[in-house]
Amino acid sequence: MKKILCSLFAGFVFSSSAWAMVDLNSATQSELESVKGIGPAKAKLIVEHRQKNGAFKNLDALAGVKGFGKASVAKLKNELVVGADAKVTEKK
Repeated sequence: MKKILCSLFAGFVFSSSAWAMVDLNSATQSELESVKGIGPAKAKLIVEHRQKNGAFKNLDALAGVKGFGKASVAKLKNELVVGADAKVTEKK
C-alpha cells in the first residue's frame, strides 16, 4: 500500500511540472485557455489585443484587456510570464 501511495504522489509531483508558465506574448489561444481563469472568450481577447497593440511589456499590462482587472491579473501572476521571463520556465 505504501508503494502505491508513493507512486501516486510521485506521479502527481512530476505531472505538476507540466503546469509551466505560459508566455503572454507568444501563447496561442488554446495555450492561454489552459490557464485556470482564462476561458475561450478571454483568450481570444488577449490574442486580439496583442495583434492590435503589439507585445505586452509586462504582466500588469494585461489589465488593459477587457475583462481583466488588477485583481484578476494578480491571480494569474503564478501562471503567466511576459517575454524573457518565459525562458526560465519553458512550457513542456
